[in-house]
Amino acid sequence: MAAIDADTDRRMTPPAATPGILALLREDVACVFDRDPAARNVLDVLTCYPGIHALAAHRIANAAWRRGLRWPARFLSYLGRWLTNIDIHPGATIGRRFFIDHGAGVVIGETAEVGDDVTLYHGVTLGGTSWTKGKRHPTLEDGVLVGAGAKVLGPITVGPNARVGANSVVTKSVPGGMTVVGIPGRIVRPETQSQPQSQLGAHGIDLEHHLMPDPVGKAIACLIDHINRIEERLEAHTAAEQARAPLSKIPLGDLRLADIRLDGVACDSCGNLCDQEGRAPSPSTQQHA
Repeated sequence: MAAIDADTDRRMTPPAATPGILALLREDVACVFDRDPAARNVLDVLTCYPGIHALAAHRIANAAWRRGLRWPARFLSYLGRWLTNIDIHPGATIGRRFFIDHGAGVVIGETAEVGDDVTLYHGVTLGGTSWTKGKRHPTLEDGVLVGAGAKVLGPITVGPNARVGANSVVTKSVPGGMTVVGIPGRIVRPETQSQPQSQLGAHGIDLEHHLMPDPVGKAIACLIDHINRIEERLEAHTAAEQARAPLSKIPLGDLRLADIRLDGVACDSCGNLCDQEGRAPSPSTQQHA
């Protein structure tokens, strides 16, 4: 009985009200001031921001698309692309407070899904990798930031508050709170190394997209450090050899094998001494010794 009553309560509870197009556009305009210091006033944003124009066209085109008015929706989307150089398919699902900075060259495919508080920079592509019907474009969850020129391809999911570095190509799903850079995209930093929450924007968005880790630079730094350690060992080995008494001071007739110090490790291939650790002398060297 309790289960039936609970189910009845769920059916009677109305769903959360979805904001209208005008309310969504007000939020879209307001979020510009949080993410772009160049924004001065509302008139400036309404007249000079192509991302707002493209988003306004998409909000209307998407409403028509969901009502089955496919050609008017596509034509309105085409007009928006012609005016703003931003191509958003009317079938794409875009959440609240969506911001496209600069906007030139942004492409969002038909089955793409964009959550709330997402930020895209110019040249971003949310594209597909298949010609088959169904879900073929990515899903960006809440708070995702995608840097300039990045390509997010295929029916993958970029988790909440993840960041995609500029010019990266992402073809695999990204866990929430992670940073992805490179071609193909590699996860290089967890959320715990991001900015403190107190330094983020109004909705917890990390806009420091220029502070990306450099995995190639880190690898080169590790190699340089390894080379420096090898050189230090070689220098120490050379100094120890020079400190020994030279064999030339021993008369040739009195020279014995015991006078030659075999402190190093014999190489397995040639029998010469070297400073490699963890290798045993060859049997031939042990026999001569």
